[in-house]
Amino acid sequence: MLLGVIGIVIILLAGGVWGFLHQPSFGRLPSGERLERIRRSPNYREGEFKNLSPTPLMTGEVNRWKAMWDFVFSSKDSLYPDRPLPVVKTDLKRLPADENVMVWFGHSSYLLQVDGKRVLVDPVFRAASPVPFVNRSFKGTDVYEPEDMPDVDFLIISHDHWDHLDYETVRELRPRVGKVICPLGVGAHFERWGYDEDDLVELDWREDAVLGEGFAVHCLPARHFSGRGLTANQSLWASFLLETPSLKIFIGGDGGYDTHFKEIGDRFPDIDWAILENGQYSENWKYIHTLPQQLKRVIEDLRPRRVVTVHHSKYALARHRWDAPLRNAEALREKDSLNVATPAIGEVLPL
Repeated sequence: MLLGVIGIVIILLAGGVWGFLHQPSFGRLPSGERLERIRRSPNYREGEFKNLSPTPLMTGEVNRWKAMWDFVFSSKDSLYPDRPLPVVKTDLKRLPADENVMVWFGHSSYLLQVDGKRVLVDPVFRAASPVPFVNRSFKGTDVYEPEDMPDVDFLIISHDHWDHLDYETVRELRPRVGKVICPLGVGAHFERWGYDEDDLVELDWREDAVLGEGFAVHCLPARHFSGRGLTANQSLWASFLLETPSLKIFIGGDGGYDTHFKEIGDRFPDIDWAILENGQYSENWKYIHTLPQQLKRVIEDLRPRRVVTVHHSKYALARHRWDAPLRNAEALREKDSLNVATPAIGEVLPL
């Protein structure tokens, strides 16, 4: 009798886990022609995508699951601001069409309006985690929603992690998105979520796409990883160089320091803006996120005219103080004399 009850409980638990992991928000693994294309990629080896250099995920004394457990259930002192952050609520649909501007929404979500086109990058306005109580946003930072976005010509996704690719956000935006530009394999999620294959521009590292009217995008390496469920690295992660009639903008995505920044700087010696990760770093995962002491070297390798940093000020995904990335950016400007902009969330930043 007892064994029977235990068996039923195990079956119910297994069914619950299976059902949870098969929610639409988890997306879909690549298959068919997409999977065949992935297998032909020089960046896909031994059944998964690889970084340019060997990149262990965890580099501290604890494994990934222990670090996650400690983070969720340990004290959050200093990880969150003690009062709501100042945020500007800009009417994005009324931005003058002839102005080149950027509006950052916190973490890695931002809108670029350049030469008459609108480009939305890694929008997360609903949930940055499959579990509601994890990755809650800082007070005052969640004032933007999908309905606040104007029609978007190009939606750029750097990789498929939950804090960069939000199922509910991209589902709500679908009627107002022209083309989705994403790394190889990420298109499988979008097709499951109702996007047409013809509207997806899926690129491998060092592949380019002409977008028309003087616009092009170059898919470039990053040092990171991917995955929305239990299976990792079946889609690619990337940085991008957006080329417009008047500007070249580097979109860094997520990732640690490596030789690819110098390679990109040499290939594109006239980058106008570099939008770089600055936050959610730790010595426990020092190869997959940029450490503060490495950020100056990234800028020196890329040699952009101007810099703005992201991946901070909305979620606490690491153990550093919530405002440490802001201090990092200020030090780059004040001590190192680098041209680093520090806009508030929602502020219109002229490009």
